[in-house]
Amino acid sequence: MSEKNQSELTKKRKQHSDLLELAIVFAFLFLIISIYVPRAIWDEEEKYANQSQFHMENMFDVQSFYKSIMGEYNPDGLWATKVVNSVRDSLTGDSTYLGEQSITLDNKTFTVNVPKGYDIEFDTTFGFPMTRRDTVLDTTATIVMFSEDLSRNDTSYVQKKRLAQFMADSNFVSLLEEVETERVEVVNYYDSYMPDSLMYFCPVVEKPYLISVKDEGNAVRVDSPIEETVVRKRYVIFAFKADNHGFINDGTKSWDR
Repeated sequence: MSEKNQSELTKKRKQHSDLLELAIVFAFLFLIISIYVPRAIWDEEEKYANQSQFHMENMFDVQSFYKSIMGEYNPDGLWATKVVNSVRDSLTGDSTYLGEQSITLDNKTFTVNVPKGYDIEFDTTFGFPMTRRDTVLDTTATIVMFSEDLSRNDTSYVQKKRLAQFMADSNFVSLLEEVETERVEVVNYYDSYMPDSLMYFCPVVEKPYLISVKDEGNAVRVDSPIEETVVRKRYVIFAFKADNHGFINDGTKSWDR
């Protein structure tokens, strides 16, 4: 074989080798994409489903609060949200805002009947239970009291905030010392929020939830507005899909079954 032919053969082999390496790289990239992209899409689908169901829960709770102050449900979720939020705002400014009260919204004046504990129930319903650790500084006092049961003086330890109460007692003898202490206290609380107009709409199709009054006005149902599966292309060969997110019928959630 001539030197020229040998050179051309070597060149062709190198080209084939380069193409093979390139094909391997593309195959590896496609493998990575085929693994991680569907997972990301599934996470996105789950996120929207959870968000939509959270919105439905809020719309059902809004209806429950609306009925507690108006005596009936209202299929207009936006109006119901305005009313229950307005009552909560009024209680923030005036804790005696209870019983029958006149309220004006959007140039409409009507009467609401606010039950006692409305604000507490509102904040716990529209809120996330949280815990925190607070560092508390305290002072412990060592005192001597005469014990009638023991017929002698007895040493006791009390919080400084209660010291005046003991010192006023006729059996108080003396204060020995005061010692500052530091302790960690676990506090349970609710991170409250106000339901807003965005919760009235499905995050996927941006249509309002279907609110219907049932059982002669004694029950309410909240349905997802998605009628057919929503399909949106992702990266040409993949797709985001969202089916109907369920319903809440008189407090029963379809997704808890």
